[in-house]
Amino acid sequence: MWLMRQAGRYLPEYRELRQRYSLRELFHTPELAAKVTLQPIERFHFDAAIVFSDILVILEPLGYTVHFPEGKSPYVEETHTPGSVNNTLEYVAKTIALVKPQLDVPLIGFCGGPYTVARYLLGQETMMRWIESQPQQLHALLRRITTVTSEYLQLQAHVGVNALQIFDSWAGLLAKPLFDEFSLPYLRQLVDAAPLPTILFMRGASQYVQELASIKPAAISFDGQRTMKQLREETPLEIAVQGNLEPADLLSSVAEVQKKTHVLVGSMRGEPGFIVNLGHGILPNTPLENVQAFIDTTKFLPPG
Repeated sequence: MWLMRQAGRYLPEYRELRQRYSLRELFHTPELAAKVTLQPIERFHFDAAIVFSDILVILEPLGYTVHFPEGKSPYVEETHTPGSVNNTLEYVAKTIALVKPQLDVPLIGFCGGPYTVARYLLGQETMMRWIESQPQQLHALLRRITTVTSEYLQLQAHVGVNALQIFDSWAGLLAKPLFDEFSLPYLRQLVDAAPLPTILFMRGASQYVQELASIKPAAISFDGQRTMKQLREETPLEIAVQGNLEPADLLSSVAEVQKKTHVLVGSMRGEPGFIVNLGHGILPNTPLENVQAFIDTTKFLPPG
């Protein structure tokens, strides 16, 4: 088991760093990013670490600067000439190189899905306008993002990550014809280009099980809209399933966390290919004792 966003705001040691450094400084300073990557492993001993970074850094090779203002959503501006992925995102490679020797568990690299990255770049209003009136212009942008993202996945694999998760967070909210046109083909290209096992994540993935399975990732990450047992039955056995306790469930009491974890993990007893995780990223105000209860209940009630 591991948790999406396991390196971050719910940890007091992370909050202490944030008092001294901006989010951009943490992402762009390999020594600091490596430290944050390791924090949840040192505290909770998860079965995997995930590189501390952001899906929007892929816009830097395209000539954009990503800003992370305090308490607000990130935004981007075009500031420089496009450059190579290897040079522009060298700091991510250095983070991975620093982390790997300190781990005895796998390290997961990641990227954003092209549709989701484009949505952040354009904004929701412009994105929908392009879908309706300028689809070819949007496809051209999605192709550019897919090309540099494929190179980024290759870079992370070369430096030493063991698996790659693709976060196409917003694509699952698209109606099926739009999902089939603007998300799925580009996810397929990334999965085909990835040199390592891939995990696909998006909000609402449970409505597109067959479509996501058709591009043959190693695993699909599901939120809590449906039971994991149902999703396991609909997902081909050669594809692992990941999830799907709701992040808000970790805000309740320890007893309630234990109960819900028992139901989740117990329902998957004997089922192959199950990665215990949340249905989305862990919430900033999650009590540490609830995280520990989630871990302990999972470990004491293995699905096998």
